[in-house]
Amino acid sequence: MNALFVSAFITLFVVIDPLGCAPIYASLTNGASGPQRRAMAIRAVGIAAVILLVFALWGKQLLGTLGIALSSFRIAGGIMLFMIAMDMVFEKRTQRREDRAQKIAETPEVEDVSVFPMAMPMIAGPGSIATVMLLMSRADGMMERAVVLGAVTLTLALMLASLLAAGPLMALLGSKIEAVITRLLGVLLSALAAQFVIDGLKASF
Repeated sequence: MNALFVSAFITLFVVIDPLGCAPIYASLTNGASGPQRRAMAIRAVGIAAVILLVFALWGKQLLGTLGIALSSFRIAGGIMLFMIAMDMVFEKRTQRREDRAQKIAETPEVEDVSVFPMAMPMIAGPGSIATVMLLMSRADGMMERAVVLGAVTLTLALMLASLLAAGPLMALLGSKIEAVITRLLGVLLSALAAQFVIDGLKASF
């Protein structure tokens, strides 16, 4: 169980990327008051939690309705995670997030960023939804499913803490340290993504 929790937590932490979302949130909420920033952070994580929970509990049934085999989803999800990992290693993911944040910041009528872009697609995006479904599909029994949900809860708790401490956290880490951490996590995610693909191929053949 410990190994499953650690594997699920690392995968989710890398994909959801609390440290990577913190500077984006800090820039989007620049000029907002402290209570406003806290309220938006709590709302963003809460909405993302509901979205991920829905796909974690009923994603398998959704795939069945669409006639998609779990093995096929594992392969597709693994490929998607590998692409995210490559973007992290070469810093393309960070650049896209910054570009998206800049577009939102340049739109004066947008004030509440909790739903878009924070809850979706930054926290509960295609990568994190696919990851949650993949992890739940590999869980055997209620206990292992509860372990995966525990890893999701911990990751989202760290995301909330990261958003609440976005300003001081960025001042502490600095852009260079953040880039190093992002690249290291990208390498780790690429290995986990390859394992998802291997599992899917084994199940298919």
